[in-house]
Amino acid sequence: MSDSIIELLNELPSDNLTVKTLNALDFVVPGEWENVVGFNQTIEVITGESDADRILDIGNKALELYNDADNGYQGAMWYYNVVDNLDGALAAAAMAEIVSEKIPFLSFLGGLTPKADTTQSVDLCLKIVAELIAYSKLNGLPILDPGEFVTNLTEEYKGPSLMRMAALVCLDGLVPLGPDFLQKVQDTLDGEGEGAFTDNAVFGAISGAIPGDDKFGFITNSFGAVQGWMDNLVGSVGLTPESIFDNIGGFIDFSDDALDVVAAFLDKTTNYFQHTGTQTVARKLIEQAAEEA
Repeated sequence: MSDSIIELLNELPSDNLTVKTLNALDFVVPGEWENVVGFNQTIEVITGESDADRILDIGNKALELYNDADNGYQGAMWYYNVVDNLDGALAAAAMAEIVSEKIPFLSFLGGLTPKADTTQSVDLCLKIVAELIAYSKLNGLPILDPGEFVTNLTEEYKGPSLMRMAALVCLDGLVPLGPDFLQKVQDTLDGEGEGAFTDNAVFGAISGAIPGDDKFGFITNSFGAVQGWMDNLVGSVGLTPESIFDNIGGFIDFSDDALDVVAAFLDKTTNYFQHTGTQTVARKLIEQAAEEA
């Protein structure tokens, strides 16, 4: 990673389309996510410290820990970055057109092509696997098997980590694939098999970290393990594509017959995985630094 954790946190936006979207999804995991940005501000919020000298000490220790690649913080950050960077997030030309709080359908939206169900299903599965690998690195663990990971997901995830997984269900599952997204993903895995992943850029980037020779088997098992958690989240909140858009509609104009285009728009112009991933890494890092400083 070329950027330090200081730069990564200081450069997090306090308000952009990603932040608006995540705030709109607060109803999925109420009160879990706060958009804390800035290195010193993040230290203050996580530790409750207000003494400038103490904050400086924690900051110095955090920088030391982050720069030691053996700790896994940089490794986790790489995975949170690569998913969004290779998925075509942050379309600069489109964002340049957005000039107000109320984001209208601009002319460029007509040129957006929604992803095919197969491509979207592959992306969702790879984000799950990237999350599993990043979690393992962040916690200094060997790559977890999917069953172990879903236990940790259920028992330990909170704050930006839980927000990221909720956004995954909404923005990479329900919105582009519809209410039966879990079945569509399973159908892709069963019908297309390993060949669906062959030319995927994210798969090419992370495949080396997927354990064993049967990469497709690990991906399939990862989706299968997390499927129950995702289904429970959908059921507990009563999530539907319409309920998600009812909340997002506060800052995006859209028509009911263009929901797939809105899904493509959000896919191109948000980087929720990278944004919340940075905050997840920072939380774990600063908690350790506060204990050791």
